[in-house]
Amino acid sequence: MWRTRLWPLPTAGVIVAGLLGVGLPLVDAHLIGGLPGQVTVFLFSGGPEAARTVLSVIASSLITVTSLTFSLTVVTLQLASSQYSPRLLRTFAQDRFVHVTLALLLSTFTYAVTVLRTVRASLDDQSAFVPQLSVTVAYLLALTSVIGLVVFLAHLARQIRVESLLRSVHAEAKATMHRCTDAGGQPVSDVPATPATPATPATGTTLLRSGSSGFLTSVDEAALLRAAVDADAVVVVDRLPGDWLTAGTPVAVAWALRSGTAVLDREATTVLSECVAQAVQTGFERTAAQDIAFGLRQITDVVVKALSPGINDPTTAVHALGHAAALLCEVADRDLGPILLRDDSGTVRVVVRRPDFPALLDLALTQPRRYGATDPDVLERLFTLLREVAWTTRRAEHRVAVREQLRRLRAAAGLQNHDRVEGRRVEILAWSVQEALAGRWPTGDPVRPLTT
Repeated sequence: MWRTRLWPLPTAGVIVAGLLGVGLPLVDAHLIGGLPGQVTVFLFSGGPEAARTVLSVIASSLITVTSLTFSLTVVTLQLASSQYSPRLLRTFAQDRFVHVTLALLLSTFTYAVTVLRTVRASLDDQSAFVPQLSVTVAYLLALTSVIGLVVFLAHLARQIRVESLLRSVHAEAKATMHRCTDAGGQPVSDVPATPATPATPATGTTLLRSGSSGFLTSVDEAALLRAAVDADAVVVVDRLPGDWLTAGTPVAVAWALRSGTAVLDREATTVLSECVAQAVQTGFERTAAQDIAFGLRQITDVVVKALSPGINDPTTAVHALGHAAALLCEVADRDLGPILLRDDSGTVRVVVRRPDFPALLDLALTQPRRYGATDPDVLERLFTLLREVAWTTRRAEHRVAVREQLRRLRAAAGLQNHDRVEGRRVEILAWSVQEALAGRWPTGDPVRPLTT
């Protein structure tokens, strides 16, 4: 959560700069006349007025530069929100380079102002004092800030490109998928034992309610498992990460395991209700902590935004669909079944749902198919996405999902007013998906010659 906040690192930098601005002049006062000439030649050598001028110029210029940096950041956020997707704002908000730059600029301003108060001229009752070391440090910080501003502008120009945004989303989504799933095996939290998911009893189950409203961001699996074992119950969390929860509505179902009846007693119900309310954590924005669908949601948003009449940028849509295809291929042979948490005897105590592969495939294809079916290039990329996924996965249930999406995509394409060449192109693309499902990859490019 803290990674998406702009204020923690700049605030820490201001505090450190303030302390340094108080402490370093004390060191200066202690070292007056005690430094060798080889060192003092590199230190500030002006008088009190010159020191005040230098520190004042640094402070005033740095606060102006900081305002400029904040303005550029806000403009970038607005552009990303309107041009690509509001959900991409997290990519900028968690950018460490932005945090460090703002911290450097604000820290330099704070340090210069703090040191300025220690410079004094010679009066009848006091001698002049110029903290040479402190003023020199302020000068070096100002130079570093100027360099940091130049590098920040270059970084900002690179980050605002859709290629950089999609790469960041792709990397985060890939990391979440690899962290939350296991390649070709059981879910990460699963222990090899009886693989079956427990069947929900027809009667006698107890509904457990959400303790707060917001997006489901994460589930404390260890706490749920302990509570289920203590209550001798089975708990099934039937809401997915990223779903919106409303306080007081059911988020899980539980039943007794060995009491001869599925009905939980009042004490067990109270304990489980309190545990679920605390273990099922919500927030007012989706995060990638346990939400393996969030990255695909962001990429799909970019596709839909690019296909909107106000933007009309099918090239960006095609580019984003390439990232969606790569993520789907990454997860195609991973186990996306529910997470099964077992006690020491191997009995399933907690079941936590998560999106399966058909749901992820539908997320990546449904809206782009709906809004991009009239564009032949977007259609081609959607067929190609299915072909790549069909070639990658070897799981029967995943291949069934690919066939269903192929059927829907062909139906959508058939409703469009495509000419003869484009219609033939769709047929060949659909055939290439079927070939990939059969384990064959057509060589050459049979589509392009038809467009000439």
